[in-house]
Amino acid sequence: MAGMRKTFVLDTNVLLHDPQALTRFEDNAVVIPIEVVEEIDRFKRDPAEKGRNARQISRLLDALREKGNLADGVPLDDNSGGTLQVVFCRSETLAQLPPELKGGNGDNNILAVALEQLRSGLIADQPPVVLVTKDTNLRIKADAVGLTAQDYTTDKVDLADLYPGVCELMASATAMEQLNGEGSLPLAELPAAAGVALQANEGVTLVDQAQPNHTLLARYDASQQRLVPLLRAGKVRLGKVSSRNREQTFALDLLLDPAVQLLTLVGKAGTGKTLLALAAGLHQVADEHTYERMLVTRPVISLGKEIGFLPGSLEEKMGPWMQPIIDNLDFLLGGSPEDEGRGGSRSTGGGGGGRPGSHRGARSNWTDLKGMGLLEVEAISYIRGRSIPRQFMVVDEAQNLTPHEVKTIVTRVGEGTKIVFTGDPYQIDNPYVDAESNGLTWLVERFKGQRLAGHVTLIRGERSELAELAANLL
Repeated sequence: MAGMRKTFVLDTNVLLHDPQALTRFEDNAVVIPIEVVEEIDRFKRDPAEKGRNARQISRLLDALREKGNLADGVPLDDNSGGTLQVVFCRSETLAQLPPELKGGNGDNNILAVALEQLRSGLIADQPPVVLVTKDTNLRIKADAVGLTAQDYTTDKVDLADLYPGVCELMASATAMEQLNGEGSLPLAELPAAAGVALQANEGVTLVDQAQPNHTLLARYDASQQRLVPLLRAGKVRLGKVSSRNREQTFALDLLLDPAVQLLTLVGKAGTGKTLLALAAGLHQVADEHTYERMLVTRPVISLGKEIGFLPGSLEEKMGPWMQPIIDNLDFLLGGSPEDEGRGGSRSTGGGGGGRPGSHRGARSNWTDLKGMGLLEVEAISYIRGRSIPRQFMVVDEAQNLTPHEVKTIVTRVGEGTKIVFTGDPYQIDNPYVDAESNGLTWLVERFKGQRLAGHVTLIRGERSELAELAANLL
């Protein structure tokens, strides 16, 4: 059976998730039930991503018609050997489904097509049949009627194997002194690194072999194959904002380095992802003038039931969705001294181009920053077609984005722009992605090892003792 061609029957949600899914099955046979074509037609007027994907699929299928009759099967590519066939649901096969599944709805019609493929294969000794769907319940139904079903895993990332962005290596005191004194340490002079595949811009904690309590933080320079100490070793401070643990120190080092143009910060609630990104962005926009402004965006996806359409202009509509960002900016710009020991990273604003002080409210801080041209808010829905040069861009709650949406956003980045994605793969509100198929984790793995990119997984919660306990227990 090894190497035998298979027949994959695709559900609608697979094609809407990845319009190029038709081309991902190599030399196997791909079958699309006519019900899937009908559902794609109903989605094509959707103004969101699903509609764009549906239109793209329709164009691809129309182009394949030029190769022959889709009902008879056409080659997907001149070299791969894969084929595509559009198949109707036969009423007699649908009638053979269990009584509970004879309703004739979309899922049952797709099941019937897959069963027809399976039974014809048993008679003609054809390849095994696999139903591919992202619908958990449809996979359960398929299993109940004797079909092999699986999720679409082409863009899935196993969270257990997700690149952490940091590591530890044992080193001699001499090597650590060389790194600290000379500003670099060739990886070849570090025996513990032998066989370790360090990635570009990976954070490295060197641990003294003789005194394990003695550590030194460094970053891997892939172009020179050497370790370099962090630009701001020890406590990195931006006004009153400072890192409170090792991972936050690595994150701030990457946030403050313009050479790292794409950065992903992953971590549970309260680890400081968004706050660190906003603090570094404000510092480089208002104080250092490295970037012209900070652009902030996040997916418009609610935690619970929708409360209906929001009135007003785009800015007014975005207000409720951007409230977490407003809260963080107020935390950065308006804190008081008694708040100093609370939470993870702190700031009371200060310095830099007349930024508002602690006596101003959250909305005033927000409005003043936009009035001074330091802050821009953009809805992800309207980012397509833009070119964004010389800006510090923060994409919050990126775990709710699909890989296609992430690609759309990153390809908007212009010359001199830095883009930071933050999110927690375990807090997903988008029903069309999960912890292993969302755009954030996909981006981490795709950009791993690229010299322009960096990543840090933040582990320790710094918001409060209660928030950390809740993140761990609930």
